[in-house]
Amino acid sequence: MIENPEFDKYAETYDAALARSLSPTGEDKNYFARGRLRRLAAELKRRGASARSVLDFGCGTGSAAPHIADGLRPERIVGVDVSPKSLEVARREHAATGAEFRLLDDYEPEAEFDLAYTNGVFHHIPVGERARAVAYVLRALRPGGLLAFWENNPWNPGTRYTMSRNEFDADAVMLSPPEARRLLAAGGFQLLRSESLFYFPRQLAFLRWAEPYLARLPLGGQYLVLCRKPDDARPRP
Repeated sequence: MIENPEFDKYAETYDAALARSLSPTGEDKNYFARGRLRRLAAELKRRGASARSVLDFGCGTGSAAPHIADGLRPERIVGVDVSPKSLEVARREHAATGAEFRLLDDYEPEAEFDLAYTNGVFHHIPVGERARAVAYVLRALRPGGLLAFWENNPWNPGTRYTMSRNEFDADAVMLSPPEARRLLAAGGFQLLRSESLFYFPRQLAFLRWAEPYLARLPLGGQYLVLCRKPDDARPRP
């Protein structure tokens, strides 16, 4: 799907670069990963939705796998990515999760996952390739399966600042929440919910109690678009 993956050169240094870029927030990557999975688990519970099998689309070095395992307790996790060296790190560092890590172009799932999870991936996918990526995820989900689409919010100044500090985000093309919704709807998904998370850095942690009440304002550091594969969805190329 994407040739010459640039993330190969960051595979061994990814965590350190991410930590540097996030340092102004006062939090590390695990704080944000736990927050995403906690929010997602609550939404799945509210909907009575199953997550026995999870596709981690654009898994990179596999750092989401432990949080998916702890937060959702699926029977199967499969991470796919375009970077072979990142997948080597994922297999080495996260084998204990039981997750499988596969090269995207060598793995073609077909209607077998209850849930797809993707975080901060699409701003790295060339704009012209994004529809194909959405089609891949749609094919991977069983009818009625859900996609939890997390992205960095270009409307949040703090997010823009942290990304500007990160060398592997230098060529990123961010998606606004409306752009993400249009992309997913055009790809055949039914949109269910859109909300923001991560409004306050650690210095303002005393205000975080208000974040659930702000979720509908599209100004948090990241946003979620939760959507569903229709029961009668037809395969797309």
